[in-house]
Amino acid sequence: MRYGLIAGNGRFPFMVVAGARRAGVALSVAAIREETDPSIEDEVERLIWVGIGQLGKMINFFKGEGVEKAIMAGQVKHVQIFSRAVPDARMLRMLLRLPRRNTNSLIGAVAAELASEGIDLIDSTYFLQDYLPSPGNLTNRKPNAAERADVEYGLEIAREMARLDLGQTIVVRGKACVAIEAMEGTDETIRRAGELLGGGGQARKRLRLTSGTLTVLKLSKPDQDMRFDVPVIGVPTIETMIAAGATCLCISAGKTLMFDRDEMIAMANKNKLAILAV
Repeated sequence: MRYGLIAGNGRFPFMVVAGARRAGVALSVAAIREETDPSIEDEVERLIWVGIGQLGKMINFFKGEGVEKAIMAGQVKHVQIFSRAVPDARMLRMLLRLPRRNTNSLIGAVAAELASEGIDLIDSTYFLQDYLPSPGNLTNRKPNAAERADVEYGLEIAREMARLDLGQTIVVRGKACVAIEAMEGTDETIRRAGELLGGGGQARKRLRLTSGTLTVLKLSKPDQDMRFDVPVIGVPTIETMIAAGATCLCISAGKTLMFDRDEMIAMANKNKLAILAV
């Protein structure tokens, strides 16, 4: 069976390529010109570059390669899709049918287009099961009582965010929500929370009503579609937390990809951060 990869930005596509190689599988890769690291050309034998709006070209490539199952890995920024893409006819027809312009609606529509051509979009962690954490504490330090309380509060917010299909990242302090992810991504959400703590004006006054340090939650939806938009953390997440003054990270067990896990946990331990998988 031939597998295809739709490669976005970051390291995720490279991890999938390496995982597939370990499993003895060669991938046919459709790389997004506006997003994918060009060095991916050195890692695979079969590759085509497609513009972000060239859905028809990508599907034709996969069909020509005999691809039956495809994996989507790496972020494609929403702003690219909805404001900068020059769609081909197939992409335009798909966009016009979208009931909402959010991730689930968009990628679900891409999956449907692939399925209509006999190509099954599968779990993006299919070749990366070893990168998913088991439940429990992952660091030497466990969350303290205040951080635990913030985690419990954050989990309540996460359930509402899942219902509304919003972002995956929440930053909490003293049972008060400091920041929620929109389109900016995890690191920018954490950074914004840190700036609110250190800034002035009305935001600073409101944050004085709470106490303690920042707790970050990056969680999958209860019904997370593991074919796309899988939560990902890594060393940059920890670096951003340290800079922002965050001391605890809560992630979803079995549904969060941990890049450079050993290095990330070592950095967290060195800086006395707590990481919890729930």
